[in-house]
Amino acid sequence: MDPERFQAAYQRLRSLDERMTHKIRPRDAGFARLSPEQVEDRLHDLARYTLDLGDVVEELFQAIASRPQPPAPEE
Repeated sequence: MDPERFQAAYQRLRSLDERMTHKIRPRDAGFARLSPEQVEDRLHDLARYTLDLGDVVEELFQAIASRPQPPAPEE
């Protein structure tokens, strides 16, 4: 496992969570009181979140499957 790559992917996941979770979390009223434009906006947010989450999960798997990078030589 490449710990640096894993850490970077984890930070992307945390950032995605902070940025998007409040937009996609279901509300008590659901879609019943939303206008068609609001529904479209919520679906767009959900689609963006899903695509970004897929990218982060792929990067996590790559980090787990890869070897650690050797330290850079000091000059």
